[in-house]
Amino acid sequence: MESNTFDVAVIGGGIVGVATAMALVRSPGLSVVVLEAEDRLAAHQTGNNSGVIHSGLYYKPGSLKAKNCAEGRDSLYRFCAEHGIAFERCGKLVVATSPSELTALDQLEQRGRLNGLSGLRRIGPEEIRELEPHVSGIAGLHVPETGIVDYCSVTEAFAKRVREAGGEVRLSTRLKGVVREEGGMVLETSRGEVRCGFLVNCAGLQSDRVARLAGVDPGLRIVPFRGEYYEVVPERAQLVRNLVYPVPDPAFPFLGVHFTRMIRGGLEAGPNAVLALKRHGYRKWSFSAGDVLEFVLYPGFWRMAARHWRMGLGEALRSLSKRAFVRALQRLVPELDVRDVRQGGAGVRAQALERNGALSDDFRIVHADRMVHVLNAPSPAATASISIGRTVASAVLERIGREPA
Repeated sequence: MESNTFDVAVIGGGIVGVATAMALVRSPGLSVVVLEAEDRLAAHQTGNNSGVIHSGLYYKPGSLKAKNCAEGRDSLYRFCAEHGIAFERCGKLVVATSPSELTALDQLEQRGRLNGLSGLRRIGPEEIRELEPHVSGIAGLHVPETGIVDYCSVTEAFAKRVREAGGEVRLSTRLKGVVREEGGMVLETSRGEVRCGFLVNCAGLQSDRVARLAGVDPGLRIVPFRGEYYEVVPERAQLVRNLVYPVPDPAFPFLGVHFTRMIRGGLEAGPNAVLALKRHGYRKWSFSAGDVLEFVLYPGFWRMAARHWRMGLGEALRSLSKRAFVRALQRLVPELDVRDVRQGGAGVRAQALERNGALSDDFRIVHADRMVHVLNAPSPAATASISIGRTVASAVLERIGREPA
């Protein structure tokens, strides 16, 4: 008979939630369940990204992103090698196309070195052409520790280890309410009640709502940003050999439209970063009145809009106009033509927005009574998932009086 009482319940079957469960089940005798609202794992952010294993180049030294990305990257490469998951440490090129970007490129190089990146090197136009013959730039950073993988396959491999260790993964189980009781809580779900002694919230796009269901003020609001991709047609995929990125605008937690070779084949271009009108809004015209009302009534949204409206207009233009999107790509690969790309998929980023209108730039993990809430875990969370999972699991085990495994 199926048990409905567990020591720990993890809400969310994305890569961070399943990685956390994988770390938890290493503690002998600890009963763990993952509750996922959808009918499959990795249904949202995990399964709709470009599959990049990030090096740790971009993140402020000493931040949670920098620490977890470095540890998680190396752990992920080892895990994939040990479990036969296809991956490639192909490296990437970050390219400055104008003198105005050189200062930001200098800052990126300094961050990369402070974050301990191995093999990072500054290169000029000739070396750019040696690595990427069709890419135009005046300077660049070659980052050999970057790689590619299929994160859905990684998540399924994590889930297999959870099940093998005695943990459970329940799909189509949506959290609807949380009732506190002595020694734990009752989780009201779409498939009945589940009791647990400790709750871990890894719900991604729904993480702030889950926190509020559990009686915790998250102190922020999740605002969805859709990232739209184009596919480069196969006969033109040779224009880029591996991964090519622009120098990002340091004012935003987005990396700009770029080129990514996929582990299963093909070349992807994008994404932009346009405000989504639905938390799970993967199509241009996806709309939820409730989701929109929630963020337009949030003071932080209007403060963000007043600060960044020019950026928002540019991203919206690239969303509506294929030619505008391709023009952004042509800064890196001038030979690319509108006919060389076709509409691809899209992902939705769960971006935490502070009450003062700031876009939260680091991971945000909040502790409460018998709970841990992972409230901001955008890129590089997939890369860092093993490290984040261990960090969260250690916090849980410490608080319930168990030694980390």
